[in-house]
Amino acid sequence: MLLAACLGWVLLNAPGDLVLFDFEGDDYAGWAVRGTACGSGPARGTLPGQMVVSGFRGRGLVNSFRGGDASTGELLSPALKLERRYLAFLIGGGQDPARLALELLVDGQVVRTATGPNDRPGGSERLHWEHWELADLQGREARVRIRDAATGGWGHLNVDHLMLCEELPVSTRRRPVDTARRYLNLPYAPGAPLQRVVLRQGETVVREFEMELATGEPLCYMFVDLAPLRGAATELVIADYPADCTAWEQIVEADQIVGGEQLYREPLRPQFHFSSRRGWNNDPNGLVYLQGEWHLFYQHNPYGTGWGNMHWGHAVSGDLVHWRELPIALYPQRFGDWVFSGSAAVDTPHTTGLGTPGQPALLAAYTSTGRGECLVVSVDRGRTWRELPDQPAVRHQGRDPRLLWHAPTQRWVMAVYDEVKPESGDALRQCIAFYTSADLRAWELGSRIDGYYECPELFELPVDGEPGERRWVVYGANGSYQVGAFDGRTFTPEAPQQRFHHGNCYYASQTFSDVPAADGRRVQIAWGQVTFPGAPWGQQMTFPVSLTLRRTAAGLRLQAAPVAEIASLRSRRHNLTNLPLAPGDANPLAAAQGELFDLTLDIAVGTARQVGLAVRGVPLLYDVPSGELQLAGLKAPLALRDGRLQLRLLADRGSLELFASDGSLYLPAAAVAAEHVTGLSLFARGGAARVVDVTVWELKSAWE
Repeated sequence: MLLAACLGWVLLNAPGDLVLFDFEGDDYAGWAVRGTACGSGPARGTLPGQMVVSGFRGRGLVNSFRGGDASTGELLSPALKLERRYLAFLIGGGQDPARLALELLVDGQVVRTATGPNDRPGGSERLHWEHWELADLQGREARVRIRDAATGGWGHLNVDHLMLCEELPVSTRRRPVDTARRYLNLPYAPGAPLQRVVLRQGETVVREFEMELATGEPLCYMFVDLAPLRGAATELVIADYPADCTAWEQIVEADQIVGGEQLYREPLRPQFHFSSRRGWNNDPNGLVYLQGEWHLFYQHNPYGTGWGNMHWGHAVSGDLVHWRELPIALYPQRFGDWVFSGSAAVDTPHTTGLGTPGQPALLAAYTSTGRGECLVVSVDRGRTWRELPDQPAVRHQGRDPRLLWHAPTQRWVMAVYDEVKPESGDALRQCIAFYTSADLRAWELGSRIDGYYECPELFELPVDGEPGERRWVVYGANGSYQVGAFDGRTFTPEAPQQRFHHGNCYYASQTFSDVPAADGRRVQIAWGQVTFPGAPWGQQMTFPVSLTLRRTAAGLRLQAAPVAEIASLRSRRHNLTNLPLAPGDANPLAAAQGELFDLTLDIAVGTARQVGLAVRGVPLLYDVPSGELQLAGLKAPLALRDGRLQLRLLADRGSLELFASDGSLYLPAAAVAAEHVTGLSLFARGGAARVVDVTVWELKSAWE
């Protein structure tokens, strides 16, 4: 310890910047440790139960989330000498100056203090640069203390890389923005340091977000739509701009998106599944039909290919296949008050008093992470929105409101994911809560149903297509559902939860509200959880499916089928009928080439032990002895019908969506196409089978 201390003093007197504590070792190397929050040594990034921690340097940092927010503790550094102009450091986590603090102590007294940026739900675990000026403390001996006495939400602190320096590692850059142009193009490189980007009009912050600004060659340009900001002088500010960053010189105001000529032509881009032009998407939100347009709102990070900066993106379609992305629908009111998931509905009862008979108002409900469940209204078909009075409408320990009009009771219903804090020793209740309102302002809790997590859905379907017999369906984000009755306040299930899908790229699905009775469908889209390596977008949506409720030997079950509009993309057709298929036979589908397919298959398995397809090299296999269907590493039980395997498959560049037994089995699989691998092959193993009918349609791109 004495040798380490002596080395420290030698380094202290060296010229240039001096890193005091980088937390790269296995322990805290001379720091006094109290409590459990910081553990016995530095964390290696994100801890269990924590959002992703970013912005620290190297492999270690102080992270007082050990054991969760309920833990408390303190670290006190060895003595150090203040012999530079600044003490700079990286800090993140909760904002609570009284209980969460990084402190500088001189003669045992606190002379400088800092805390994290987050004081409400949402937020980010990113560490950012801060500093203390030391002009009045030169030559004094000091210690650093990291104190965590907070036990509630955001009750932790992240700290790294304390250094003495003459010049700060970051600076503030400012420049005017030409809002006569349509887009502010910002160079983006995943993995670059996150930086806070701010657009101001006078003292008003009009846009604020975090972005990985490229320090060299960008992957692509993300963009800010400047159209809503025209008419006022606008300034771009980046407060923590690193000295080695080259992004500032690459920022471009233009009437086009830089690189926009390649949109939807990128090598891995899904060709009939929706993905955003640039940036990340996750949950579909606000699925609603109005005046010939299918509206897809969605969770969107416009400024990166990973999760963050949650806005509502917006796209519309006339046929559920060809989508047109519109400007962002909902922006955060301030940094950290993210626009989380929600829903939309047409104000058919004219509760808001807005809109006209020819152009009814649209309502949307969403979770504002710093406030609660909020309601907004649009009178121009979802292009612009404003809040209703008295927001938030509902405050509780949950999120993701599903809004619908319940005609029998003439009341609005909000089905929302809720968490009920347990009494001592009980488990946390994760449930769907049902609130009701006659006027969209006063909301009453009707009931709760346990066993569901996030993104609730609630709708009514006819049984076997007969309008005289109907059931309500409720489900959560993973698609597990129950069938039963709903009286406007309480859902009464008539059977246990059932599994809707067997895939690995399905979450947070929603169905379209207000579809005309003449259409009669209940159309669903989910977040397709697919990673596209090196792409300037992140994730996709599943292809729209039509849901039906059918009687089966096991009871009432949801079934899914791709919407019929997929036929608009069909081009070349291949068909096989009454064809023997034995091991070693030449591939009868060799003529079917490409990446995009709509395929139906009916095979009598005969004596074969396995029958199947290879789709762009990805195996789809039915194992006869086990009665198991396998696709892209996923498995699901499937009983043959009269000895025949009957399937429907949609193949795109990022996914394969499989439907079997009239849609009673739905298996959406993430399967990014390998470069230059195209086509289909059909095979039998261990015996002979017979092709009853195979029809393959090669598909065109929806973006052509």
